[in-house]
Parts: sequence; structure tokens; C-alpha cells
Amino acid sequence: MNVVVIGGGASGIVCAIKTKLNNPDISVVVLEHLDIPCKKIYATGNGRCNITNKNAAGFETTKSFFEEIGLIMRESADGRMYPYSNQASGVVDTLISACKKLGIEIICSCNILRVENIAKTFNVYTDKGVFSSDVLVLATGGMAQKSLGSDGSGYDLAKAFGHTVSELSPALVQLKSPNKSCRSLKGIRTKCLIKLEINDEKVGEEFGEVLFTDYGISGIVVMNLSHYVNDKMLEEKKQRCSAVLDFVPNMSEEELFSHYEKFSSFEGILPSKLCSVLNRQADGNGKKMAKYIKNWRLIISGTKGYDYAQITKGGVNLSELDEYGESKLTENLYIVGELTDNQFPCGGFNLDFAFSSAVRAADKIAERSE
Repeated sequence: MNVVVIGGGASGIVCAIKTKLNNPDISVVVLEHLDIPCKKIYATGNGRCNITNKNAAGFETTKSFFEEIGLIMRESADGRMYPYSNQASGVVDTLISACKKLGIEIICSCNILRVENIAKTFNVYTDKGVFSSDVLVLATGGMAQKSLGSDGSGYDLAKAFGHTVSELSPALVQLKSPNKSCRSLKGIRTKCLIKLEINDEKVGEEFGEVLFTDYGISGIVVMNLSHYVNDKMLEEKKQRCSAVLDFVPNMSEEELFSHYEKFSSFEGILPSKLCSVLNRQADGNGKKMAKYIKNWRLIISGTKGYDYAQITKGGVNLSELDEYGESKLTENLYIVGELTDNQFPCGGFNLDFAFSSAVRAADKIAERSE
């Protein structure tokens, strides 16, 4: 059996390795359009690579795979799992080393021109020749961070086999606001309850640290809520979006005002720069300040876009794939990782899905080869 994997990122490389581990007689070729494989992995987890999370659905699958190729993980806060070396480069080195040991061919700087399936044989036409296989795996990633390999080309490949793709937008990304106060507060971090409203209706909320920037707001809680923001809908004036911040969720407005009456300030509770901004907006009125602390609104004009997003919201319709990622439309075609319509919060959940979905596909591929 011959297998061609399009995409040399997290999903593609893991799928290739696990396929060979399951059945060494299977021939596997990985086609990658960048000059090196796994480029995006280097940037994950701030260079540490948050491989998975103990609370992720595929945790045991991902953990078992990496132990099988000799990589040990250690736990950090909130169940996040990192390589024991705390180096993303160590993850890449381990994966590439496994490919070499197993005889997996990785062809880099290889651009896909078109794909076809004739008489149960897949033909992949590239600028480096035609690659034919019995099984084709699409593992190209989404559209987030094109410079690291995710250019969105995989969606057209999936469509060539009749698959539908849901609406796409940047996710796990910072949010932009025209509010000048964000620039004034640049660099200030504060824990708060943040709600996101679309057309005056709450769509989501999270508690955690918000970072103010010159363009708007950032932080894990902001990025987790960002998938609700649709740049296209905002630009077309079909949506209005606001972030509502409660800086002190464990105190009522009345309790805050009582504190102000006693101390004439909120600096014992909030960062002084934030107090200055709130004081200016409230014209020095303590009651208004208390109200703003509980209900500070920012107009959201959009996201920072795909170049800054960690993942893409949307993808290949899940109803068209089985639990192993095999297409229900084309036998022996597998679609894995971010290319599918699966999105998860920060903390290793998305990378876990990239790895675990690849392992599941590889297990079915090897089963078919027996």
C-alpha cells in the first residue's frame, strides 16, 4: 500500500509516523510546500510547544504516541503538557528523527497543482512531479499564520473531492478596538470577567487576565472568545460587537462605591493607570466610576486577522467524515487536523486534536492494509 500525505505539519507528520509504526511495509511520502516540515510547531506554546492537555479528549492517544517515539512530557498549570525539555525544537527533532528511522520520505518546497482520484488511485500533481497512491491524507492546516505553512490551500483540495467547507474566520486571536483608552492602558494586565456581545446579545463570557494593547485587547480569555467575532459581518455592518468588562466581579457596584466613599480612590483594588482612565471618563464622580468598573464597554471593530490567529474557525463539514477522519464521499481519503471544522480553547487542546486525529486516521489506514 502507498500513502501520500499532503502537509508536513503536526497532523501530517504524526499520521505518517503512526502509519509506518503500525505497518512498516506501507510506503509513506509527505509533501510539504515550505522549505522545512513542522515549522508551525516551533512557534507553539511560546517556543515550548504545549503538546496536549490532560483534559483534552485525545490526551491518552497523544500521550501514547509520543511515548512510542521516545518523547516524555511534563505537566504545567491547568493540565497543560509540555515536552520534558520545555523546547518546541525537541518535539520537531523527535518527529523528524522518527521519520528518518522509519524511512518516511519528506519532500519539501513541493507545491500542489491539483489532485484526482481515478479507478481508486489518487494522483497528486505537483511542481516536483506526480505522486500516485492508494490512500491520500489531507493535513494542510487552516489559514492561520500563512508564513508558518497554513495558507488555506487544503480547503480547495477537499472541495475537489466534493467536500463542503463552512464559513472560515480567524480564531484564538486578539481583538481590535477603536477605543483610545486601550492605547492609554497599553501593557496593563488585569484579571476581570469579560463578556462578548453581538448585536447587544451576550454570546460568551470568561474570567481571566486581559492585556491592553495599542490596537485593543489580548490575553487567553480574549482569544478564547474571539471565535464569536466575524470580521466580514462587522465590515458589512451586519453585526455590532462589544466587549463588556467587569474589573471586580466579586464586589457589587454598591460595595465599590462604599469603598470609594471611604478611601476616595480605587487604587487599592485596580492598577493606578486604569483608575486614572476610569476617573477621567467619570469626570471624578465615584458613583460613575463604580458603574464603569462593573460595566466597562469597548466597541470591537474586528480581529487581528489570520496572520496573528492561532487557528481557523470553520473547515471541512464533520458530517462528511467518519470518526477516523475518512471521507464518506471518497474511500481512502482522510482529512485530519485543523482542516476540519473543529475548534478548541487555548491550552493545548487544538494541538492535541491535530495529533490525536492523525493517529486515529493512521490506525484505520493500517487496518485497511492488513
